[in-house]
Parts: sequence; C-alpha cells; structure tokens
Amino acid sequence: MSRNKAQIDGLHVPLLNGHANKEAEGDMTLTVLGCGTLGIAILSGILTSLSSVSSSEPSPSSSGTATPSAQPEEDNLPSRVPSRFIACVTRDASAKRVKTALSSHLSSVTILQNENLKGVQQADVILLGCKPKNLKDGILREPGMREALQGKLVISILAGTSIESLEENVYGPKAPTDKDPFAEGRCRFVRVMPNTASLIRSSMTVIADSAPPLSISQSSLVTWILSRIGRVVNLPPYMMDAATALCGSGPAFFALMLEAMADGAVAMGLPRAEAQTMAAQTMKGTAEMVLAGQHPALLREQVCTPGGCTAGGLQVLEDGKVRASVATGVRTASVAASRLGRGEQGVNGPR
Repeated sequence: MSRNKAQIDGLHVPLLNGHANKEAEGDMTLTVLGCGTLGIAILSGILTSLSSVSSSEPSPSSSGTATPSAQPEEDNLPSRVPSRFIACVTRDASAKRVKTALSSHLSSVTILQNENLKGVQQADVILLGCKPKNLKDGILREPGMREALQGKLVISILAGTSIESLEENVYGPKAPTDKDPFAEGRCRFVRVMPNTASLIRSSMTVIADSAPPLSISQSSLVTWILSRIGRVVNLPPYMMDAATALCGSGPAFFALMLEAMADGAVAMGLPRAEAQTMAAQTMKGTAEMVLAGQHPALLREQVCTPGGCTAGGLQVLEDGKVRASVATGVRTASVAASRLGRGEQGVNGPR
C-alpha cells in the first residue's frame, strides 16, 4: 500500500490509496482569530458536537436545531474535520473568558494571547472573529501574516465586511478577487454570519456565495463547521448586510420583545420567573410552527378570533406602530452593518 501526498483545495491531506487516512481525518486545526462572544459560541458548538459524536450520541440534525438540508450530504462530507482548536485573544479578561466558557474542552483548545501570527501559522482553517475596526487596525497586516495565510481557508464573521475588503486588506487594492485565490498563491476568504445561539447549537447562519464558487470539498467543510451549530442557508453577497441585521442582531430584537411581553404579564400579576419562561416558550413554539411551514399571517389569524382579547391586544400593537418600528430597526441595523464594514465609527449617531 503506497502513500502519496495530495493537495485538496489548498489544504495538504495525506492520502492512502486515494482516500484520506484516519490520522489525517483527525489532524486539522481551526484557529479563531479574535475569539469573542461569537467565536466562543462557535467553538463551543463544534466541540460539543464532536463530543456527542465520540459518545455515539445523535447528531445535531436529530435534535431539530438543523434542517436536513443544512447538513452536508453523505457523499459531500469533508475529508477532514477540525479536531484541534486555537483561540487568539488580546486581553487577560478575554483569555479567562474563553477558558471558563470552554472549561470542559480545554484538552483540545489552546489559548494564545497577542500571538495572532503563531495561531494562523499553526492553523489549517481560520475563523476571523474580530471586530471590523480591528481589521482596519491591521490584524491581518502583521509582518508574516500574508505568508501564514497562504493556501488556507479563512471564514469571516465580520459584520458588514465584504470579501473584496478582506482581500484588499491583506493583498492591496489590486487583489484579483475574481480569480482562484489558491492558484494565485493567496488565502480563500468565505463570508458568513452566525448568531449567538451558536452556543446552544441553534444558530441561523448565512453563508455568502463565493466568486469563483467554492469547490465541493471547500464548501462541504464550511457547511460542516457551521451546521454543527444550527441551520445554514446560502445567499448572494449583496444580501449579507440585511442577513446580519436579521440573524446577527435578531436575537437582541427578539429578547427585547420577549422581555416586554413578560413585563406586561408581570404588571397583571404573574411572577417574574414564570412570566419569562412562559413568554420564551410561547415565542419558541410560535417560531417552530413557522419553521414547520405555517405562514405568520395565517398563524396570527388563527389565534385572533373576532372581538377577542388577542384582537384587542394586536390593535394596540398596530396603533403603536410596533410592526413598522421592528422593520425599521432591521433596516437601520443593516445600514449600520454596512458602515461598520467600511471602518466607520459612530454609525448609530443622530439621524
């Protein structure tokens, strides 16, 4: 049995008779560059998923946190998946936060403080999780970083930051973004937008279509990583700012509405703890009905009987322009995401 070396989409994978051997399958390193809230959530989701697999527990798709279409088809599973992880941070407090959040998985996680270059050099795949302003400050322009990134897959979760901006940040304004980066000796950026529900593997993650398109093995690896933490959809790049507002900012919007509903119930005599649980379960149940195919307008009409209490409550909400305010909030967040991606400050100033 002869061993040879092949390169799959820029990632060197030892092959045995044309197939990745078991040693190679468990030898991929994922580095989170700027491991903040979302980075921790994604690492936690992946590590929990891997622990479940090793314990022969059901995969995330059986838990209802991901649709069957969100999971890679069996024939398109990546030849390797990450088994080692590096979390890059700058502050002591951030390092402690990562250590605390991932305390049950520290045997697989290395925490590096102010050693971004080292983290990238040791990585096969990089998750870019810093704030957009850190990109402008030069996190990817550190001496030696361009060489460390060469031939690697970089998954960006930076709000409002296009692939073109990422390419220009590393390779200059004349970077040929329409050509195969690996063929040009560069890294391959992929833009995605998960949310904080990654921590409980219930994220809604959007992957921006790439140009040129990702290969099957690249796409399957990105989808595999992100479907460990919930549902995945693919959208054109020009829709990513709106997706950031809806899915990235959405949990905060829904939390505000949930809190308001609980406040109303408390004002009418319900205990705070019970009101919060009831509001959360009601919101969850409604969302699951919509995900099962029920249209929100039809669902609302089914609950709203003529002359009933629901009709009265809805009338107050409509009079208060709740629908318009929520829609405007999403639109405003979308514009802010775009401006943040251009490195602007004070994007939420007076209008």
